[in-house]
Amino acid sequence: MFDIGWTELVVIAVVAIVVIGPKDLPRAMRAVGQWVGKVRGMARHFTLGIENMMREAELEEMDRKWREENERILRDFPSDANYPDPSSVEDGQVMLPLEPPASDIAEIPPSKRPLP
Repeated sequence: MFDIGWTELVVIAVVAIVVIGPKDLPRAMRAVGQWVGKVRGMARHFTLGIENMMREAELEEMDRKWREENERILRDFPSDANYPDPSSVEDGQVMLPLEPPASDIAEIPPSKRPLP
């Protein structure tokens, strides 16, 4: 992270012992450890907040695209009263029209008409 080698650590330890003293060194190290922990916690909280904002923005974008696609599908394929209610269809069944619209029957030859 900071690219500190062993020699730099030894120099820091010697300076800390000389400046702080061996008696107060454990208390100072504990205070430094707590400070580093708080900084890491704040960084983690900030990162999670940014990730949540990005996730919400992505969900809003996906929701907008989904609504646009649904509107396009509903425009291109308007609902037809001849299809059964989707909630009444069991899993694995294919939804077929109950009967073709009357205007379409005349155009379909009898051999191609669906069975009742």
